[in-house]
Amino acid sequence: MVAFRNKSLVNICVGGVISALAPTGLWAAPAACEVRSGERLTPVIELYTSEGCSSCPPADQWLSTLKGKPVVAQAFHVAYWDYIGWKDPFANASHTARQKELAVANGLSGIYTPQVVRDGRDWRAWRNPYLDIDTKASPKAAISVRKAEAADTFEASVTPASSTQKWTAYWTVTEHNHSSHVRAGENAGEFLKHDFLVVQYEPQGIFQGTQALNFRAMASHPDHPRQINLVVLDTQTGATLQAVSLTCS
Repeated sequence: MVAFRNKSLVNICVGGVISALAPTGLWAAPAACEVRSGERLTPVIELYTSEGCSSCPPADQWLSTLKGKPVVAQAFHVAYWDYIGWKDPFANASHTARQKELAVANGLSGIYTPQVVRDGRDWRAWRNPYLDIDTKASPKAAISVRKAEAADTFEASVTPASSTQKWTAYWTVTEHNHSSHVRAGENAGEFLKHDFLVVQYEPQGIFQGTQALNFRAMASHPDHPRQINLVVLDTQTGATLQAVSLTCS
């Protein structure tokens, strides 16, 4: 499990995210703190970014515009820009490791920031101001996630569309309303704001057929609304089979 909490670093009620998304047909949730995937594939957007990178703030700002949209959005901060004078307080080596795995899967010669990955594929079209990220693609897995009785514990069931499908998954906790006064490096003097910040990332194993998964999330922080995300992937291609996002009080 990979998790951290920055001291300078929420939880809104379950209706905050799910009720906004329910009309799209992507997710449907009962009144209890649980979510079930719908009949369309939920896009998974991963941003690889750093506070030490001068070209990253526009990508961070773009990611914030995805609030309330039917996507699983995540900002993975990486540490390989720390050497130029500013240590990103949100960076984690596991984020860089995932980005390197994606580079191999996409046939890229290296990694870079800001990089946006959509459903496992390097995706540079995010810069298009008229971009519509909705999708009519069908999912290849069904997911349900519910909050268990134990504090910050979540239970999931994943069923691939094919019983022979090999799949993997990862959990993340993402938080909103983080910020930093950057005092050195390429962004020296800037006040940066972050949403969908990945504060916990926990890869799972390789599975086949229906599988139950459990996750213990780090404690929530009153100033930072959080989401619990589960992303299910094809083991061979890294493509998203389905994903869900859950917000609980």
